[in-house]
Amino acid sequence: MSDEAICIGGSQALTRTPNKFSKLPKTVFRWDVQIVSTDENQVFLALQEWYQSDTYNLYQSDPQGVYYSIVLENVRSTKQPEENVLIDILEVRGIKGVFLANQKIDSKVTTLITYNKGRDWEPLAPPTTDMNGKPISCKAPDCHLHLHLRWADNPYVSGTVHTKDSAPGLIMGAGNLGSKLVEYKEEMYITSDCGKTWRQVFEEEHHILYLDHGGVIVAIKDTSIPLKILKFSIDEGRTWTVHNFTSTSVFVDGLLSEPGDETLVMTVFGHISYRSDWELVKVDFRQSFPRQCTESDYDSWQLTDLQGERCIMGQERSFRKRKDTAFCIKGKSYTSALTTKPCQCTEKDFNCDYGFERSRTEGDRCFADFWHDPDSPPEDCHLGQTYESTTGYRKVISNACDGGLNRQQSAKQHNCPLLPPRGLRVGIKGQMLAVAPGDDITFIVHQEQGDTSSTKYQVDLGDGVRAIYQNLTVTDEPIQHRYEKPGVYKVTVKAENMAGHDEATMYIQVTAPLQEVHLEVVPIAGRNHEVNLTAIVLPTEANLTVFYWWIGDNLRPTLTLQNSLLSRFPETGEVSVTVQASNGRSMVQDTRTVRVYDNFQVIPLSFSRNLDHFNPNIPEWREDIGQVVTKILAKITGVPQESLVTVVKPGLPTTADLYVLPLDSKPAKRSVFVDKRIPAIMQAFNDNNVSFVVRGGLQVLVMLADPNAGIFRSGGPGVWALAVIFLISIIATGSFILYKFKRKLPGSRNVYAQMHNEKEQEMTSPVNHSEDTQHIIQGEEFIDDDLDSQTLGNAGGSPAFRSLIRTTTNHCY
Repeated sequence: MSDEAICIGGSQALTRTPNKFSKLPKTVFRWDVQIVSTDENQVFLALQEWYQSDTYNLYQSDPQGVYYSIVLENVRSTKQPEENVLIDILEVRGIKGVFLANQKIDSKVTTLITYNKGRDWEPLAPPTTDMNGKPISCKAPDCHLHLHLRWADNPYVSGTVHTKDSAPGLIMGAGNLGSKLVEYKEEMYITSDCGKTWRQVFEEEHHILYLDHGGVIVAIKDTSIPLKILKFSIDEGRTWTVHNFTSTSVFVDGLLSEPGDETLVMTVFGHISYRSDWELVKVDFRQSFPRQCTESDYDSWQLTDLQGERCIMGQERSFRKRKDTAFCIKGKSYTSALTTKPCQCTEKDFNCDYGFERSRTEGDRCFADFWHDPDSPPEDCHLGQTYESTTGYRKVISNACDGGLNRQQSAKQHNCPLLPPRGLRVGIKGQMLAVAPGDDITFIVHQEQGDTSSTKYQVDLGDGVRAIYQNLTVTDEPIQHRYEKPGVYKVTVKAENMAGHDEATMYIQVTAPLQEVHLEVVPIAGRNHEVNLTAIVLPTEANLTVFYWWIGDNLRPTLTLQNSLLSRFPETGEVSVTVQASNGRSMVQDTRTVRVYDNFQVIPLSFSRNLDHFNPNIPEWREDIGQVVTKILAKITGVPQESLVTVVKPGLPTTADLYVLPLDSKPAKRSVFVDKRIPAIMQAFNDNNVSFVVRGGLQVLVMLADPNAGIFRSGGPGVWALAVIFLISIIATGSFILYKFKRKLPGSRNVYAQMHNEKEQEMTSPVNHSEDTQHIIQGEEFIDDDLDSQTLGNAGGSPAFRSLIRTTTNHCY
């Protein structure tokens, strides 16, 4: 079979060509697929359907590995560590067509055996006596033998069932008698006639090793305690001999035999303690046999099923076995197969064909499923050709029967009609629907039904490229293309012939990978106030971007197609806001922290118009300017920098909001007279003291946006009330200054400077002025040399901007 194996969701399935997938029944909704066997040009696969959780259905293919039919339902499965799935089905080695499987129905697990590759399944017959020769009460149909069909975690020991190619008919496994398989019961049973009759040999599970083509069976108890004995049998498990393979007990880690099926030498390896090195003990059974076997030392046995039927898989087969009384070595020249004789075909040599199922009430009859039309032409049927409709039966693969009944004899010949195209699909190799400009794309067109030789295919790739193809799905000719510009492109394929037409459509997103996303949000917000969250994405021409918003500790994001979201914060404190932008090919993220208060004050600011010429309208630049203004203002007024936040707004003209936060050391109060920071800040702006220099030596002045407007206070009085209160405070301050001035000598510059110093200290109390602040208020020029490197470096601005800005204070008296 030349089929190519492919992976589907971590499991395997088969297909003949890259775009012609295996045909499972149309009622099947695939969940997971596991390959069981690919022997003799036939695929056995276990498929988990949508309604199954710990069981799989077993399917077998036709000789081409394309069409599949169900052979057994509800085979038990077990999920292992690392998500590995084990299916309870075992192919018996040595005799083709024999399988063991554990079927689970209503939480009841039973062991079944088939001799004809899954066409018929039967429970195992229980033994008649126990290991001591006493009769047992287990009788069919209420009681059977059930076996554990597990693989061993340790590759150096056998699993729960052991078979070998060179020992046909010999099966040894762990299980129990009863109406179902019991997990904690692991008695050992053996058969030497391929499952027809069984004998109990041990009450506990043992590791098994076959030597000399099964002429010697070695068993070591499966236990966690140290051992120094093993058991072996030379008469297919009827009698056992105990052998001390070591004088010191060891923890057995594994069993190994020398290469070759004829070997009689084995090695037991393990360790004396968990800290010791491995101990290797070689056991040689050659001394137990005095001679080589001759032809007179063998008997023959004939393979039959549980009903005694000799014709299995279309032939009678007999095998050679050593007599129980012969103590000799089979050796390298031993062959087990003796004779084969073909049988005439009967109903048991045929299985249900694709689209058919066996009747549960009428035994051997196969009926078409409701979705299957037996007379429908195959996919590769072209006008002018003929095809043979199925009778519902097909011969079991590798069945060697000859003559007799032919279930396929009544098949009818039909001329291939001209069928319209149906089931047209268009896809992309690699299944990527989001690509970058300039990427090479390979489109693949598939058609499920209809004549393909006389069908024309019109392909429109959505960017002005159109083409017409003939025999597109037959030749598997790929359509290769490259989109140069970002956008969304609609790809359309129209298939048309004289009988009809079909159409398939898909959409391709061509977009460059996202480079960066910047989350813009005011760092200060009032509790329960509406806040706008905006995500700026680079490159700006990115299309079809999806935004994921995480607010606070909520693990379920809000999804939007717009780059903005309105939100509210119900609790005070720090709230983390994260946005992720995704366009199908990439994902970028940014996070900001918003401080939520019950009370704070906002002062709108503006800048001299010359700053607009240097405004690139990017978030990093705005953050840099805000940090510069905040630090200058803190230097001038003495107000702690951590209580001031300047937020420059997007757009032109350049404007900003100054946030004055409540002091942590004092509870927030509604009266503005308590907080004397505001008059000091307002006075600094009114005196034109806040400015900085940009590229070219241009000085930028920071001003109040509207000197006559009030101050917004979150959670406090209205704007006009604040304006009145602020005006009263200015009048009171002015009266106090006049009072002070009357006590000084007019006309003296030093006296005026001293008066001005007292005024500034009065307005900004209780904040303690630093020495630098005292110099500024007294009129001395101050240039902050480290502002460029420290403030702008922390702000994360561009190096070009940081190299152009310096700060100064402007004093005009």
